Amino acid sequence: MFKLFRSKFYIALVLLLFIFLFGILGYRFLSDYSWVEAAYMTVITITTVGFSEVRPTDNVTKIFTIILITSSVFIVAYAISVVTEYVLSRSALQNIKYRKMKKQIAKLNNHIIICGYGRNGMQAAKKLKAYRKPFVVIEQDEEIVNRYSEDVLFVIGNANEDETLEEAGIQKAECLITALPNDADNLFVVLSSRQLNKGITIISRASQEASQRKLKLAGANKTIMPDKIGGDHMASLVVLPDLIEFMDQLSIDDETTINLEEVAVDNLPEGYLYKTLVDLDLRRQTGCTAIGYKHPDGKYIINPDASVELLPNSKLMVLGQPEQIKKLNTLFHIVENTFNG
Repeated sequence: MFKLFRSKFYIALVLLLFIFLFGILGYRFLSDYSWVEAAYMTVITITTVGFSEVRPTDNVTKIFTIILITSSVFIVAYAISVVTEYVLSRSALQNIKYRKMKKQIAKLNNHIIICGYGRNGMQAAKKLKAYRKPFVVIEQDEEIVNRYSEDVLFVIGNANEDETLEEAGIQKAECLITALPNDADNLFVVLSSRQLNKGITIISRASQEASQRKLKLAGANKTIMPDKIGGDHMASLVVLPDLIEFMDQLSIDDETTINLEEVAVDNLPEGYLYKTLVDLDLRRQTGCTAIGYKHPDGKYIINPDASVELLPNSKLMVLGQPEQIKKLNTLFHIVENTFNG
């Protein structure tokens, strides 16, 4: 549709340029006006501002002026209609797109809310999308929304306002990530979110160490300092370069390179509950390796023994190549959340 508007716009521009040149050349050669006088007469004739002629006109000039006025009225009217149609249609299409996004957001359940679509927000969205987790972004910059709304669900507004959080489905959300650049704004979002949803998991960005304690007191479950993590990572590349590069290979670059998976034991078929890792036989069946186990009480076991019992509300941390992870999800019918942008 926008291609059609663009072609109409070019046609209108060409017609306006044509009528302008037509008027200048006509006055220059038919009435023997100077180039400046010809341009002046063309402009006041096309725009119908009503200024007087530069000199008394003869019959030939009058007839030419009549033709110029008649032609320009239709061309200018066409140009105005094209611009008006483009503006109104663009606004209407945006309204339709926003209404569609609102309907999709209203259907979400146990989703993630990201507050702010800057560098940290974009990175969080990229990883969630790779893991096919449903999420919605709160962003008040409409230019950013218009640029990325083809792939991401957005709520336009200030994340500090309860109405905006409610529009993003805060009551039904599983987790909220606030990645705003200002710690005070993040603190306010944490306070509001905790009041609106007592059980939601809140992860907040922090710029200063002094803000971390305040954010946790306000209700944040976890606080992250991106600058500190970046500095630690760079130092680790000096101290343990090969190990860190290996760990980087386990991270997600796109939707097809997932090497680590978190498996909830409750999502496995019922027959595996209260069985052991030996009974699960993960390595033989999928090629994946269980590198961690989270006990229901929250305790982690690194490199768990084969005799570890699979209890309800526990989780397995699994390592494998992308195709092995896919085989794991398929073989054990692990339910994945799909993202529809």
